[in-house]
Amino acid sequence: MLSLVVTDLRKDYPRKPRALDGLSITLNPGVLGLLGPNGAGKSTLMRILATVAKPTSGVATWNGVDIVKNPNAIRDVLGYLPQDFGVYPNLNAVEFLSYLAAVRGLPAALARKRIDELLVLVNLVESQRRPLGGFSGGMRQRLGIAQALLNDPRLLIVDEPTVGLDPEERVRFRQLLTELSGERIVILSTHIVSDVEAIASDIAIVAAGRLLARGTADELMRASGSSSVEGAYLHFVKSSRGAAA
Repeated sequence: MLSLVVTDLRKDYPRKPRALDGLSITLNPGVLGLLGPNGAGKSTLMRILATVAKPTSGVATWNGVDIVKNPNAIRDVLGYLPQDFGVYPNLNAVEFLSYLAAVRGLPAALARKRIDELLVLVNLVESQRRPLGGFSGGMRQRLGIAQALLNDPRLLIVDEPTVGLDPEERVRFRQLLTELSGERIVILSTHIVSDVEAIASDIAIVAAGRLLARGTADELMRASGSSSVEGAYLHFVKSSRGAAA
């Protein structure tokens, strides 16, 4: 079984509060909803797990292999949609995805088939030859989702993926993540409670770089004495601020 284990991760930046403060968590196949306010450390954690940043201390392992020391152990099976996903404005969707597929070493025939499938999946078939500079924010976000899925990843990390999506696109994306969650680990990082509640059976609440609580929606509501996931979320975040004070 796939396993991603994070142990006592810390991340310091000069002249800023500690971004991660001893965070530990173990993940297995399924969707983990990582829920926290802006500045909670979610994006920092995602960047470390995607091997684009290194922790100040702590360990992260993929199937027992330290990905801080051996990042290539995870890169071939990783799909990553960062919060600040950028595009080349003069390329169209097919050219952009073909370029990224080549960078990741996908054979040309496989890449072409995969790109055709993904354009259907993210509803960009009719816009596939338009320059990306003319894409709306929602269209760019859908393209970002497609590039994250190019290599059919075993670990899929998506950071604030529904920003810029209209209600219909948001529902479509939620369904997509649910369908993808079978034999892979999916991490959905967001501050939008409804996204997590709709997709993730496993929810982790973080703030100030620390894991505050983890469980199913029902477990978090019982532990907080709340009647909703949003109420549970607010309870744990507020409690952590009181403890810090």
